[in-house]
Amino acid sequence: MSSDIIITIKSPAETKFREKGSLFIGQTYQVSEIEEAENIILQTKKKYFDATHNCYAFLLFNGVQKYSDDGEPSGTAGIRLLNAIQHFGLVNVLLISTRYFGGTKLGVGPLAKAYYKSGIDTLEIAPLQKQGVYVKFLLEFDQSMISTVYHFLSSYEANILLSDFKEYYTIECLILKDRKDEFIKAIEKKLYHKTIIKAQNGEFLRNIGT
Repeated sequence: MSSDIIITIKSPAETKFREKGSLFIGQTYQVSEIEEAENIILQTKKKYFDATHNCYAFLLFNGVQKYSDDGEPSGTAGIRLLNAIQHFGLVNVLLISTRYFGGTKLGVGPLAKAYYKSGIDTLEIAPLQKQGVYVKFLLEFDQSMISTVYHFLSSYEANILLSDFKEYYTIECLILKDRKDEFIKAIEKKLYHKTIIKAQNGEFLRNIGT
């Protein structure tokens, strides 16, 4: 998989199973920010307010990760859910496993396996979505260069966000991250310095395919 392509889940999914009387409810969501993940976790805890534990893990595109055992023995729940996310090579994913204790203690080993199974089972049924990692550019050029620039951007499969004309023509577009340096050099070489890169900032995700 190219470094400018990530895989995440497309839509939420949920599974349930029982282990020695305990009910495990697995849920997964696509998230892009810590605040978004924390809000879903809070809503889940409100929904399952009477559950014994609401354990979770999330891993974001920028490398941020967090997990919680929510009162279960250390290392038996949160990290196992994170392992499940990593098993599928996913990012921007929140995985929650809610447990209703069934009266029989599972023991540390079986408990960890149960949470891992909850995570794996849930992610296995979740529809996946490929997303491209893009860099944003703002180009400025003379109106006489419009057709040339559009043809050039088409060759790089650029995602054009907006265009405007005032004193100069401007186009804001997204280019796949792995082609960023090539794109800049090509502008300087092929467009004869008649196109100016006015801005470039951040990384953005866009869905690829359906």
